[in-house]
Amino acid sequence: MGCAYGYGMAKSTCVCGETGGRRGCWSDSLTCVSTPSLATLPIRRLTLRDLTACADLSEDRGWPREEHKWGFLLAAGKGFGIDDPEGGLVAACVVTEYGSWERTDLGAVGMVLVAERHARRGVGRRLMNHVVSTMGTTPLTLHATPNGRPLYEELGFKVTGRAEMLMGHFAPGGPKSGVLTRAATAEDLPSILRMDEEVFGVDRTPLITRLPAFADQLRVAEEDGRIIGYAAAWPNMDTQVVGPLIARDTETAQALITSLAAHTDRPLRTDVDVRHEELLTWAKARGLASVAFNAVMTYGITDLPGDWTRRFAPLTVAAG
Repeated sequence: MGCAYGYGMAKSTCVCGETGGRRGCWSDSLTCVSTPSLATLPIRRLTLRDLTACADLSEDRGWPREEHKWGFLLAAGKGFGIDDPEGGLVAACVVTEYGSWERTDLGAVGMVLVAERHARRGVGRRLMNHVVSTMGTTPLTLHATPNGRPLYEELGFKVTGRAEMLMGHFAPGGPKSGVLTRAATAEDLPSILRMDEEVFGVDRTPLITRLPAFADQLRVAEEDGRIIGYAAAWPNMDTQVVGPLIARDTETAQALITSLAAHTDRPLRTDVDVRHEELLTWAKARGLASVAFNAVMTYGITDLPGDWTRRFAPLTVAAG
């Protein structure tokens, strides 16, 4: 933080001789312990023990607490954070890695948050620089809000796509679909993993195998005994998030959303690649309203791997 008020002295926490309590003071006395500068606070790995602190940080920035999602991401990915000497976290983020056991082919960065009291002081840039350095030559991707996008562009991330967030109560209607859907079973998992890797472009086994425990619903679409799409719906506060949504075509994606909506009374929320114009038009006609747009950005690659034509929505924008 350097000098404050131009006096060249560090803010200190002093022991009060009268009460034994602590108070803030400006002093160069050797009896005071200086509050560390933000730039010197260490960045450490987060674990599930930090779940409450991460949820508190979300709430501090006006986000939902999202403890269910934080728990999933901290278990499936690598969390990074900076502890606040006064309690809680200064900042946090999560990187979810995809690829083989020998090599990480892609890292998805998400949940990049800085406490309001420490905002606009370079903490987010420092944390992201640490992530980029830690990941080395591994390509990265993230979904950026309009507020976050300038920082990521400064760090070398490029906009390669756009996603539209939809939310609302789904209203069934229209012609009956000819696509058959059903609840997924344990026997479907190998086929789901093969399709996911083909469509996403990298192996996401550690993430996808957690879906049955994380999601309220996991459903597949099939034709002649062959899986042609799958989707999950998982609880997040008062909504059901639809994702991932992977399907052979728009009709299959529509059938999967319809089947998920039929098994919940909560509003649905999902983030759809804007290139899927037909699905977006259909979803809005079914009661899902546009809430926000995020930029899909990449670092170290010019575009995401895989087949975007079958990749309709991510599991979560925080993990791809």
